[in-house]
Amino acid sequence: MAQKSAGSAAAEKNSGRWHTFHEKFVVEERFIDPADRRRLYRASVILAVVGLALFIATLVSVLQADGFSVADHPVHDWLLTTRSAAVTAIMIFLAVFFGPIALPIIVLVVILIWGLAAKHAWRPILLASAMLTGVIISQIILHIVQRSRPPVDQMLFGADQTFSFPSGHVLGACDFLLVGAYLIFSRRRNPRAAVFGFIGAGIGIVLAIASRLYLGYHWPTDTLASFSLSLLILGGVIALDTWRTARIRGERITGELSKEESTRE
Repeated sequence: MAQKSAGSAAAEKNSGRWHTFHEKFVVEERFIDPADRRRLYRASVILAVVGLALFIATLVSVLQADGFSVADHPVHDWLLTTRSAAVTAIMIFLAVFFGPIALPIIVLVVILIWGLAAKHAWRPILLASAMLTGVIISQIILHIVQRSRPPVDQMLFGADQTFSFPSGHVLGACDFLLVGAYLIFSRRRNPRAAVFGFIGAGIGIVLAIASRLYLGYHWPTDTLASFSLSLLILGGVIALDTWRTARIRGERITGELSKEESTRE
């Protein structure tokens, strides 16, 4: 009897662990108003179209040395005249924070903590997928366009002779801040919180762009291309998340790994 009880307890424990693991990867499908779902799809299309159009326009201007790229050298030269020890220290801090070592660590920590703490891991997985997509896209474009950076002797934080277009630092910062803001505030019905969240994301993006330009590592059109690609990725994330999770009252909850969740206020 004792052995039977011990075996039963072990089986229940294993069953509980499997249930917890299974619940983690259940997608929380949520009920929203039909108008809200239409707005989400509309926003995703607008963001994707604007992002793609802006990227193509920026790419063409860089390849043909006209359009947006005409301002690259004047802006770069003007920034050289604004340099000071105090501002340089701040910009170096921002460059490290949004750099290829610190930012991936921050993203990984956020995704792991969010994934472990949250009841469901759909949104952390979506954030990780968006970040990985940005890295892959930027690396492909970098090696296709092969644009040279500003002069090495004008760089303030070590020489970098890799390709310049688009800026991987800026694209990573944009993806993390914009997609993260959407995934957090899309589950809340308080529009004021969402506005403040995206304002904060916008400030972070401006700081990331400013640091790369000020320190002499990129042309303005490099960062513009990164921002436009991030808008495209954000549009894709909103469309995918809405398609997979947003339901209208009367629609059934679909999929083996699906579960109804109430939208938080």
